[in-house]
Amino acid sequence: MEQKDELMGIPQLIHFNAMLITGALFLAIVLMKYIGQSNSMFFVSFILLLSLGLLITSADFFIEGAKGLARRAGIAEIVIGLTIVSIGTSLPEILVSGSAAYEASQGQAGAADFAIGSILGSVLVQITLILGIVVMTRSVKVRPSWLNRDGVIMLLAVMLLLFFVWTDDVLERWEGAILASLYVTYIVWLLMKREAIRQEEVEDAGDYEIRGSNWSSAAYVIMIFLGLAFAVYSANILVEQACNLAVRLHVPHSVVGTTVSGIGTSLPELTIALMAAKRSKGVAIGTLIGSNITDPLLSIGIASMIHPLEISTEDGGLTMDIIAPATVLGVLLALFFMRRTYRFERWEGTCLVLFYAIFLVVLQLNR
Repeated sequence: MEQKDELMGIPQLIHFNAMLITGALFLAIVLMKYIGQSNSMFFVSFILLLSLGLLITSADFFIEGAKGLARRAGIAEIVIGLTIVSIGTSLPEILVSGSAAYEASQGQAGAADFAIGSILGSVLVQITLILGIVVMTRSVKVRPSWLNRDGVIMLLAVMLLLFFVWTDDVLERWEGAILASLYVTYIVWLLMKREAIRQEEVEDAGDYEIRGSNWSSAAYVIMIFLGLAFAVYSANILVEQACNLAVRLHVPHSVVGTTVSGIGTSLPELTIALMAAKRSKGVAIGTLIGSNITDPLLSIGIASMIHPLEISTEDGGLTMDIIAPATVLGVLLALFFMRRTYRFERWEGTCLVLFYAIFLVVLQLNR
């Protein structure tokens, strides 16, 4: 009994430490913005890193609060994983793209390029670099049902987003509404099939789902509101400082969104995927595929409904000529490896990481 009580206290300690880290990052950003009136390169870069850290910790805080409250309400864990976790791990992308859209509505130059570049960069990073790192640590089995259902939807989601942008270099509000509506339809469809999915993946879902603490419902509600508030604040600071840094370094906003923001906002997926891979389950791949459905449908859909996202000519065509094709090729390469033997081998993970490295070289040569 004492051992059980001790174990039950571990998640509480983790949540408390996460709360302290989140608060410390918030205070550090406020202090840096107060004393950094000179807006030197050092202050801009340091605030950018602090806001990225706050975004990640606050999003994780929100996820844990939402999951804990859902369990208190008696919602099945597999439903929590398919809805709250998939949206929660994409919360940084949703907030960053939404904040960039708001900045675009206020006349911030390059904000739309940053928003679209951030989403495409997140998809590319997750399906190549992060998936490659996960597979390099341990080969992972792929469920055919995941590939035939979610893998195809992931590819179609990316292609539909790019089709809307390619037509007239603008993602209109009605196009964003279609993307967001398709994501809602996908979630409803999954919920309708939850019993069949439970039978297929109950073992993996049970191992993957992280156990929560025995905190009260009120505590989880506070975690949700605090996590969301800090995440919104940090997302706004991240977009502001990233655009500022791009101007100072004469780097296209789409490049900053694809690299700095794309990698940073994908860190929650990397953490969860690595944890799942240690159990030798295909959940790691399922997590990344699910997030890559949320980002090109829900995240950018919400952003474009806030304000139409227009690709500018200032980035030299990098978004549609390099970043977009690389994202499609990365998704196709990952799906090819998955279908080849329905098992991801370590050498295939190395190929995915090399693909992303080559993309960065090409991006650097053409910026």
